[in-house]
Amino acid sequence: MSEPIAIKKDGQIYDLMTAQEMGIDGEEILYDNSEDALSVIRHSAAHLLAEAIKKLYPDAKFFVGPVVDEGFYYDFKTEAHISEEDLKDIEKTMKKLAGSKEKFEKYSITKTEALDRYKDDELKTAVLSNIPDENVSFYKQGEFEDLCRGPHVPNTKYLTNVKLTKVAGAYLGGDSSKEMLIRIYGVAFADKDSLKAYVTRMEEALKRDHRKLGNELKLFKFDDEVGAGLPIWLPNGATLRSKLEQLLFKAHKVRGYVPVRGPEMLKADLWRKSGHIQNYGENMYFTDIDEHQYGMKPMNCVGHIKVFESDIRSYRDLPIKYFEYGVVHRHEQSGVLHGLLRVREFTQDDAHIFCTEEQIEEQISDILEFVDSLMKTFNFEYTMELATKPEKAIGEDALWDKATEAIRSALENGSHEFGIDEGGGAFYGPKIDIKITDAIGRKWQCGTVQVDFNLPQRFDLEYVDEDNEKKQPVMIHRAILGSFERFVAILVEHFAGELPFEIAPVNVIIIPVKEEHLLYAKEVETALKALEIDVEINSKAESLNKRIRTSEKQKVPMILVLGDKEVEEKSVALRDRRERTQSEMSLKDFTNLIKEKQNGVSI
Repeated sequence: MSEPIAIKKDGQIYDLMTAQEMGIDGEEILYDNSEDALSVIRHSAAHLLAEAIKKLYPDAKFFVGPVVDEGFYYDFKTEAHISEEDLKDIEKTMKKLAGSKEKFEKYSITKTEALDRYKDDELKTAVLSNIPDENVSFYKQGEFEDLCRGPHVPNTKYLTNVKLTKVAGAYLGGDSSKEMLIRIYGVAFADKDSLKAYVTRMEEALKRDHRKLGNELKLFKFDDEVGAGLPIWLPNGATLRSKLEQLLFKAHKVRGYVPVRGPEMLKADLWRKSGHIQNYGENMYFTDIDEHQYGMKPMNCVGHIKVFESDIRSYRDLPIKYFEYGVVHRHEQSGVLHGLLRVREFTQDDAHIFCTEEQIEEQISDILEFVDSLMKTFNFEYTMELATKPEKAIGEDALWDKATEAIRSALENGSHEFGIDEGGGAFYGPKIDIKITDAIGRKWQCGTVQVDFNLPQRFDLEYVDEDNEKKQPVMIHRAILGSFERFVAILVEHFAGELPFEIAPVNVIIIPVKEEHLLYAKEVETALKALEIDVEINSKAESLNKRIRTSEKQKVPMILVLGDKEVEEKSVALRDRRERTQSEMSLKDFTNLIKEKQNGVSI
């Protein structure tokens, strides 16, 4: 059904009834899976969801039902308890309503009339309080109507390919001081095949869920007694992290970065001077010590500024590149915490480059080379977006324009493809956001590169130029992984737990067939440990097949089985899980193979 469902003109989408009412003639949006079409389809599907909920739970009151990246949701309240098991009935009701081909009809009334109509509905009153217009529009389909700006499909026949995905809790308007509402998420597509492909992808995502695999592989855990959003790294997870850190440490040193370390807690006056309290304070933790207020750092930049201030700087010193595996704390709402992907304490692979204006483009180009090298190491495809000045920001427009143009120039002159995220910048400067695509097509926000003229100005940072004049440096904020926590979660899901050899917590498991083969197993273990390989011996009193199955479940890259032949010939029987091969080779050849793997890994 490739018929029009909406009209687009000057970047604005209008449904057909609004376009006709306003005499708008523009580009037709057809009923397909394009971004514009899906935004209309999914917004309409949210209203269909609300209609189904109202039919099944007549006492329900509704807040908002927007389109989001992966679909749509609706926030509402009801006296009934709604769980995942109820989604099938709601979805079934939605499909029945869609089959009725109910028309979406639009009408408008004054805001005063709307407030009077909904005076007993605190959720609709809350919605209306955020609308500045004198007149408000409503959309009606069947027996359901709701306050809405649109746009919507002409009727519900376009909403047959819908799937509800989960139930969650959400504070009214995202404010934790207000009541908790029910939120139901869903997706919608223009055809059955796309919906089926999405469901298959989500089933695969469930198998790859880093929380499930993290538990099975004993990487990390969370504990209510410790606190929500505060991960505990188990030996396997800590080993994985350590290997990532070591790889990245070498990569930084080769590129001229020097390690520094700032405190995790700084006086609040510094955070006020930087603008963090005014623009980011709601995400910070504070405490009082010796009659002074302190703030736990949510970012590492102020500490690195203090390192820069520790000495007189010359233009000959620039660029200066500081890096730190900085532990930061952010006050995330409990409703958004999600395994390692969204936590309250995490470690950034953070760096700050202090340079001249003339050096900005070269430094950004070097950072993007670093990004590309790391992404290729882990077989990630990625995209970049230039994020511009947000509503909540510090600094003059002229500084923002200068910083934005510097980023744009570096991207364009380097022939890098990039999109634009209007208003998505940090409060102190525009940035490049790096989004990686995993093995099943999901996009993840990871690294960021930010050009900042504002913080150097606020802290009066200086260097002496070639004319012996004091000048202000530019500060480039940069994280490539984003955080070790988030990147580990993405790696685990990307590789479905089958982590690359170089970062796997255990590289090799040795399985002696019988007790008399244990002595040779320990000889092999010693040879591998000399190569700094993480190795274990499984000599439990279990059958050989069971020990092999156990090792495979641990997703260890290499399994060595040692029996009479291997002991006699000083060889190994290798099962390579990553290559999906089995082979026999001498111990010397195996250690050479390991050395090749080690030498072949660099970022």
